[in-house]
Amino acid sequence: MLTAIVDYESGNLHSAEKAFQRMAREVDAGTVVVTGDADVVARADRVVLPGDGAFPACAAALRDHSGLFDALVEAVEIRARPFLGICVGMQLMASWGREYEDSPGLDWVKGEVVRITPADAALKVPHMGWNDLVIDTPHPVFDGIETGDHAYFVHSYQFHVADPAQRLAHVDYGGDVTAVIGRGTMLGMQFHPEKSQAAGLRMIANFLRWTP
Repeated sequence: MLTAIVDYESGNLHSAEKAFQRMAREVDAGTVVVTGDADVVARADRVVLPGDGAFPACAAALRDHSGLFDALVEAVEIRARPFLGICVGMQLMASWGREYEDSPGLDWVKGEVVRITPADAALKVPHMGWNDLVIDTPHPVFDGIETGDHAYFVHSYQFHVADPAQRLAHVDYGGDVTAVIGRGTMLGMQFHPEKSQAAGLRMIANFLRWTP
């Protein structure tokens, strides 16, 4: 089994690569590669899309790298391979991003990405650091994970999901902030599982074992 972590120059992928490789060894889930090769992404058994920075820049970078956008569509939409978006990679699953300008996303999960506006003015943006997960909908990715387990976040924009059933988990940050989304063979995590210690590593392992 091959898991492809998509490299479209959206950030430092070293920690994600190491975490996924470690958990792949532990659960006997084959090989994990970081790649910008569209052919490798298109034929991968699982696809991980990270992302750091602003939505418009990440969306443009994904489309600008030769063949990567079409390879994602081939693997995820046509071949229905398990997919995980991380941080801005999750946000790119939306219909629209509203950061700086209106930018189309992949439109895999209906909704829009908008700035976090905490009800408590004392809460700063970006939402940075540890926060406790609240599980809204059971999913195999949460095997061994409970409400109250914490994850590590760094973001200023949040995913407003059109269908509440597709919001699998949230956190409280002066109001509900989407933490995990899912539809069919697709998952997204707003937090960084590779930086979320035991809970994050458990969810990576669960994704690598997931057979939707």
